[in-house]
Amino acid sequence: MYPIKKFEITQQQDLYDGLREIEWEQYFDHSKTISINAVIFNTVFDNSHFVALRSKDAIADYFNDKHGARPNVDTINPEIKIAIHISKNTCKVSLDSSGQPLFKRNYRKSGGEAPLNEVLGAGLIKLSGWDQKTPLIDPMCGSGTIPIEAAMIAQNIPAGSFRKYFSFFNWKDFDANLFEDIKKQAVENQQPIGNTTIEAYDISGKNISIARQNILEAGLLGTLKLQRNDFFTYTPKLKSGILIINPPYGKRLPQKDMIDFHKKIGDTLKNKYEGFSVWIISQDEYPLKFIGLKPSKKITVYNGPIECKYLKFEIYRGSMKKNQKNSLQNK
Repeated sequence: MYPIKKFEITQQQDLYDGLREIEWEQYFDHSKTISINAVIFNTVFDNSHFVALRSKDAIADYFNDKHGARPNVDTINPEIKIAIHISKNTCKVSLDSSGQPLFKRNYRKSGGEAPLNEVLGAGLIKLSGWDQKTPLIDPMCGSGTIPIEAAMIAQNIPAGSFRKYFSFFNWKDFDANLFEDIKKQAVENQQPIGNTTIEAYDISGKNISIARQNILEAGLLGTLKLQRNDFFTYTPKLKSGILIINPPYGKRLPQKDMIDFHKKIGDTLKNKYEGFSVWIISQDEYPLKFIGLKPSKKITVYNGPIECKYLKFEIYRGSMKKNQKNSLQNK
């Protein structure tokens, strides 16, 4: 968001008047299509849709009075996106420089079921403390978001590299040559993946096909290992590393099966992943209790609007014996 004006509102007319005072032709001309997104909190307005309509009227009237023509509204694919944020008596007006949300990297042509937000995928990797030297494994990779984001991080590929369009392309002060120079510099700053090990598995052949398509779209084929494997029966060849697991939850797995499923996760981790640091994300914290391991760290994260818990488990022989003893005592 690029802020262009901030003013006070004590009555509804102040919104219209404040927007009419902005010299809009500094930012775009009347030939551009626009959309307006309004967010309001505890103010003189009680309807954000009304705020958006009133803002559109003010901008249209400004251009009509100054230039005898006005921009058209396009709610689907506008060239200029304007954000109105009103909290109590303060109105902030900004231009949306991105257009589409920044989490849409544009490499994911198919998301499969309940795809992980790309920004969250990158965040989970960062939160895990991955140093790009330790092997990283996603054993339930779905559409491949986590391994793709990891490969991008390892090669210093900017998150927006695959996007062809940003709203700021339509701003009057957009410098196309400068933007090309920035992109060229970003390419020069990229690095080969080297000996970094990134592995991705999934039990679903459909998910593997989707993940392969997305990896290919991102130009990352060959930089990571992708195979169809069942987490519960596959024996990893690596002796240590970081596991990031995004198990099915909610509609993908009925509540009655959740407990048994997480018990199986715990048993598999204890039997096959000694020496690994394991991170698990889940919308529902309750089933995580049945993994049978005590988390060493717990973080709240959001997959879009959905609150999730991100837990770290250290799998080492001492903790396994301790948890087995606790389990017997509980029984």
